[in-house]
This record gives sequence, structure tokens and C-alpha cells, in this order.
Amino acid sequence: MTNFNQQPSPTTSAPAGFWGRIPFVIRAILTGLFVFAIVGNLARVAILMFMPAPWSFILMLVVLWLYMKYFSGSWWPERTAVARRENFRATNLSRGVWTWSLVAALAVVVAVQSGFVVTFRLVAYPAEEWTSGIDLSGVPLWMAWALVVIAAMTAGITEEAGFRGYMQVPLEKRYGPVTGITIVSIMFVILHLNQAWAPPVLLLLFVISVMWGVQAYTSGSLLPAMVSHAVADIFNFSYWWTDLAGRFDKRPIAETGIDTHFVLWVLILAASVALFVWAARKTLAARKNSMPV
Repeated sequence: MTNFNQQPSPTTSAPAGFWGRIPFVIRAILTGLFVFAIVGNLARVAILMFMPAPWSFILMLVVLWLYMKYFSGSWWPERTAVARRENFRATNLSRGVWTWSLVAALAVVVAVQSGFVVTFRLVAYPAEEWTSGIDLSGVPLWMAWALVVIAAMTAGITEEAGFRGYMQVPLEKRYGPVTGITIVSIMFVILHLNQAWAPPVLLLLFVISVMWGVQAYTSGSLLPAMVSHAVADIFNFSYWWTDLAGRFDKRPIAETGIDTHFVLWVLILAASVALFVWAARKTLAARKNSMPV
């Protein structure tokens, strides 16, 4: 049975040339960042900023489809197809694995949102930092929601492919899942340090990254984590980063005292983490049962 105590794979020979002389961990990190950034940043900015809606949305969906096809092993060059499939975790999931991994995905979404609420009942919500540079006030409602959904899909697909796929898979094989997930989660936090909104939620970012890493590992696929990440970011982009779906206006408990609202959200956070652990174990069991004997 696959588990978190599995031994890492034997060390394989390094690629020749300059790339092969770079330490293995650095190669994995750079590869993951490239796979994320090529569409997660470059294509998204170029398309959404310089092409009018709705054509920019349509083109971005096409780009995301091409991105997933290529990095999951399709097309030229054939010599890299197997490695691309492995790094993308391009596997077919049984109904049981899909069911439990989607339960885990939902649990992560709830953990993200409840984690934000609890965090901003402990410290003041820095609304100016979280909404700086994002203004949808003059954008038609349909376009604002389309931007939110496209941005969330782009983040969910490209960050999971880059971090939990191309970065985490080789690290898992070399060092085992615990070390691989930990390194990736540290890098996930580091990548967000340049964001003005990041400081209050760095610990939460690390924990959520671990949860997505565990989900990718236990399911053997990136798809459930992509769904979870995209749905979480739809809430994030429409509520926490903009006021499209409302605005958080609760004060820290240092000012209000511990109240029912705070206790309720702490319980929701704890329950969502417990549900995730249970669903992840069920995902592993379902995946074992679906494997050929």
C-alpha cells in the first residue's frame, strides 16, 4: 500500500552538461517554477491585458487546454512524453478515488476560507494591502465574474502543475513524499513573499500547500487539487481580494472578545482539516483497491 513512510527511489544518474551539474533539488524547483510561470504569469498577463473581452477569455481557455495537453504528455517531442505524463500525474482515476479526492478537495476549500476568517479575527484584516491594484468597480458584472473565474482556473491549473506536479513528483521519487511536499510548500510560501497581502497568512499558505501536496500524492493525480485550488481562488478573488461578493468587516477578538462568530469559524476550520485527513486516507485506500493485483 502506498503510504507516507515509503522509501525514496534509488538515485538515478544526473543529466549531462551544465543542467546536470545543478543540484537535483534546484533543478526540480526551477523546472516547477518554469512550468507554472510560462502560462500562470506570462500568457495570462499578455492575453488578459492586451486582448479585449470576451475574446481574451476564450483564448485563455484554449491556452489552458493546450497547456494541460502538452504538459501531460501530448505532442512533440516524443522523447519527453513519458516524463511529462509522470510529472503531470496523468493517470486515470477510479470512481472511488475521484469521490474521496473530491471530498478532500472540498475540505481544503473550506479550510482556506475558514483559515482566512480565523486569521483575521486574530489580527486586523489589512483591506488596503489585500485589494491594492485590483479594481473591478468600473467593470461590467459579467466581465468581473469572468475575470475572477478565468484567473482562478489559471492559478489552479498552472500552480498545481508547476508545484505539485513538475516540482513535487521528482522530489517525491528522490527523497520520499514527506520531504518532497515540505520542500514544495516552503517554495510555495517563498513565491508569495513579494505580495503585500502575504505576511498575516504565511503559515496558512504553508498548511494549505501541504494539503494540496498530500491530495496530489494520495490520489495520484493533479486534477482534484486543481479543482480545489480553482474553487478556493474563486472565493479568494471575489471576496478577499475584491468586494465582488462582499467584504469582510469583522474586528479582531482583541477588540470584541471571543464571540460566537469566532468560535464557530474555529470549529469549522478544525472540522475541515479533520475531514481532509479522513478523506485523504479514504483516497489512498480507494486507490489501492483500484490497482491491479
